Amino acid sequence: MQKISVLLFLVWVCFLFYAGIALFTSGFLLTRLELTNHSSCQEPPGPGPLPWRSQGEPGACWMASRFSRVVLVLIDALRFDFAQPQRSHVPGEPSVSLPFLGKLGFLQRILESQPHHARLYQSKADPPTTTMQRLKALTTGSLPTFIDAGSNFASYAIVEDNLIKQLSSAGRRVVFMGDDTWKDLFPGAFSQAFFFSSFNVRDLHTVDNGIMEHLYPTMDTGEWDVLIAHFLGVDHCGHKHGPHHPEMAKKLSQMDQVIQGIVERLGNDTLLVVIGDHGMTKSGDHGGDSELETSAALFLYSPTALFLRPPPQEPEVVPQISLVPTLALLLGLPIPFGNIGEVMAELFSVVEDSQPHSSALGQATALYLNAQQVFRFLHTYSAAAQDLQVKEFHRLNNLFSKASADYLRLLQSPQGAEAALQTVITELQEFLRGVRAMCIESWARFSLVRMAGGAALLAAACFLCLLIAQWATSPDFHLPPLLLIPVAWGLAGIVACAGLLATTELKLDPVVVGAVAAVGSVLHILWKAWVGWGSKRPLAALLPVPRPILLLLLIRFAAFFSDSFVVAEARAIRFLLGSLILLLVAQLHWEGKLLPPKLLAVPRIGFPAPAGPSGHRGTHALGLGVGLLLCIRLAGLFHRCPEETPACHSSPWLSPLASMVGGRAKNLWYGACVGALVALFAAVRLWLRRHGNLRSPEPTVLFVRWGLPLMVLGTAAYWALASGADEAPPRLRALVAGASAVLPRAVAGLAASGLLLLLWRPVTVLAKATTTTGAPRIRTVLTPFSGPPTSQADLDYVVPQIYRHMQEEIRGRLERTKSQGPLTVAAYQLGSVYSAAMVTALTLLAFPLLLLHAERISLVFLLLFLQSFLLLHLLAAGIPITTPGPFTVPWQAVSAWALMAAQTFYSTGHQPVFPTIHWHAAFVGFPEGHGSSTWLPALLVGANTFASHLLFADSGLCSGSLHPPQASHGLEGVRPQVHF
Repeated sequence: MQKISVLLFLVWVCFLFYAGIALFTSGFLLTRLELTNHSSCQEPPGPGPLPWRSQGEPGACWMASRFSRVVLVLIDALRFDFAQPQRSHVPGEPSVSLPFLGKLGFLQRILESQPHHARLYQSKADPPTTTMQRLKALTTGSLPTFIDAGSNFASYAIVEDNLIKQLSSAGRRVVFMGDDTWKDLFPGAFSQAFFFSSFNVRDLHTVDNGIMEHLYPTMDTGEWDVLIAHFLGVDHCGHKHGPHHPEMAKKLSQMDQVIQGIVERLGNDTLLVVIGDHGMTKSGDHGGDSELETSAALFLYSPTALFLRPPPQEPEVVPQISLVPTLALLLGLPIPFGNIGEVMAELFSVVEDSQPHSSALGQATALYLNAQQVFRFLHTYSAAAQDLQVKEFHRLNNLFSKASADYLRLLQSPQGAEAALQTVITELQEFLRGVRAMCIESWARFSLVRMAGGAALLAAACFLCLLIAQWATSPDFHLPPLLLIPVAWGLAGIVACAGLLATTELKLDPVVVGAVAAVGSVLHILWKAWVGWGSKRPLAALLPVPRPILLLLLIRFAAFFSDSFVVAEARAIRFLLGSLILLLVAQLHWEGKLLPPKLLAVPRIGFPAPAGPSGHRGTHALGLGVGLLLCIRLAGLFHRCPEETPACHSSPWLSPLASMVGGRAKNLWYGACVGALVALFAAVRLWLRRHGNLRSPEPTVLFVRWGLPLMVLGTAAYWALASGADEAPPRLRALVAGASAVLPRAVAGLAASGLLLLLWRPVTVLAKATTTTGAPRIRTVLTPFSGPPTSQADLDYVVPQIYRHMQEEIRGRLERTKSQGPLTVAAYQLGSVYSAAMVTALTLLAFPLLLLHAERISLVFLLLFLQSFLLLHLLAAGIPITTPGPFTVPWQAVSAWALMAAQTFYSTGHQPVFPTIHWHAAFVGFPEGHGSSTWLPALLVGANTFASHLLFADSGLCSGSLHPPQASHGLEGVRPQVHF
């Protein structure tokens, strides 16, 4: 019954946490209503006639088509400065030579030689800058919200009106080749398609080479109206090497040749569009909202004159979604229903007409049709969702009415009205830009009430766990009656919420109902704690956190409410962790355990008591503190700068060895990484040997002896292959690719086998019985403790159980050996009976997690282990010998583990933003990708992201093994000799 009660309590706590997280994310992960309405040629975008509709002209819809064909070349992650020319060196200024500058030379020559046929724009993408969201924006003209980023690797069919659907409805032949994300977004929409897997970010050439194999033959056949080619090499090169690697220059030169080949095959009725869906950071990542990530290139070209005026000195900045209405009207299609983009007006100037007002009239007409479509969408959306700003909505409504009336008035007398047309153009552009700004603000508005409620519910769940942990120590505490009351209160909360929703006729929100049930279930416990604070249970008993530690935790908590501290969180954590270490050392000194040392009244078993006053113990503790501070400082050398601090320079040691140029430097770094790996293995092995943990013939011990060296060898071999895979001879590349898949899986398999063995035999003690005349007899004694604990004694006193078990095993042997003299029993592993299993598990878990990181992160892992051991010994120095029970973990340890986990999170090159997610971890052991599977790559990326928290959670369990074993259960009739 007790086990079932504990299980039900854990289920209840999980429910509280999930309800809090769901309530918080419902206010933080923003969503918007997706309308399924579609535009059509039969339905005008607004009231009144279509001013430029050409009756009977082929391809005419809202506006007569200007082009019958379009070639859309989407170069993933084509940052704007990739397309900029390499400026000539100006005397007095430092020369800038970047690998990606000036590599699109053909594109630049066209801009210079044909200024009226080509134009380069800076396209601004809306965050999140992930591929799926950008494709959605480039085809619908809508704005994605934050929650859309979660669908980047599990794309779903677009239900909103979009360009691809409009092209299919108009009978246009759409041919696609490239990124297979389009297959999930637009299933069955293409007349011909060549899809290639896009998930393997380490593969720079498969998708691009596949496109080039079909691109030119398809163009030569002429059996297409719209041709879309989505290249991925530039994006994958950024993820693998970064933008400043020579490989990026090769990929951009390849794209330049592709553009040249396309231009040579274009007809006069064809428009070429070359665009990047987003940019990339200095490290080659994307997903956030920094300038480098949102800045992409947009290049337009036509064999016929396209622009009335030459290009400006600086390229114009246009929103990325402006391409959607522009292409729709240029192709004679209706603008997708949900578009909020603004047409690029200069593309609708009449180049052949000599009348000055004709150009302005063409721009005004395109903007008017665009504004009508946006106005229609705005009214439909506001009626369905009711989440737009009412005051701003009315202002934009009046602005559109005025601009529409002015435009229709000018149509009746267009002569001499060029100035008035410019005013109308300005009014229409102001309306379109105002709508976009309003939608961005409305769809990016957080629900602070839900976020605060979710955070409060999570805090209440944490406080509940603390209360139960304190109440469980009372002898009159019974868990089953305590669980019945929260269930009743939770049901009452659900009934009350349902009744309130029924009377007010509000929509039923399952998240709110679950949160109300969670709050109702925890109210009784919180009320009981509040009542008990006054007399029976004071606050100090319910919150047994030392005041200095509590102050550090409050500072850490308050830092989340400051923008400056969030940006500088990595440095703030190192400061708090260093402060905690100094506090621990000062506490040892205050208690007289540092300098001068005092005599120990009760010596630890296995260690001789100090013979007299000595500074050894105090010097040892002081050295531990200094070593920890040094490790913290060294870990700070590995850091990645936030995008908000442009003056900061990220550590170059976070990139993989494959991105390094120069064989000598790469070899030196490889030697240092392997050295760190060997040092890590040697330190763990020496520690286990010193404490007698390698003497047993058990399978777990044998695995530690022979399995760990194999894991070290496999990891080093994989690093060698990964760092030099691009330099391998062609005849060996298949072998290298196979070994790159087998080695990580072998290391992970060995780690899993070791962990299973450790779960099977977690605690083993080697007992060696020796008589004065006989030979030693070795026997492994297993503790009877296995599985869930059945009593408090099982939980707290494992070592005394081992003593009793040794008594039972050797009692009969004592009778037989009386005539041979006294029997001596030497027991090994008693001093590390708890910690040895934890250290072994920590080491086994570290190897597969290390493989998911760049090679040079092995130095951070070595510092992680060193910090763990130093902190364990420092905490052990402050725990009294008489402290009962091995599982009492001090708050100092809990706080230190939390801060060290966060510190290592930043030291391994992570940041709490999308661009710093290490997507390459998904391909460790799977260089060819995962097919249609998404859970395995998500697991690998998640393990890479939270590796420090996983490791410190494991090492934190070692805090329960800081006490020495209880020696009150000796063996009668024998001379016990305990080895550590």
